[in-house]
Amino acid sequence: MTSHRAPKPLAHPSRPAERAVTVALVLAVLAGLAWIAGMIYTVAEWPL
Repeated sequence: MTSHRAPKPLAHPSRPAERAVTVALVLAVLAGLAWIAGMIYTVAEWPL
């Protein structure tokens, strides 16, 4: 009698959930860098 095992999921970056998390992290990093750049610009151009 043969046993039926479920195939193991492939840990591959092309999976939709992992891709979505990676895209979200990249967008979060870009947003953070843009915010920091905006703060530096604001402080540099602040009228003293």
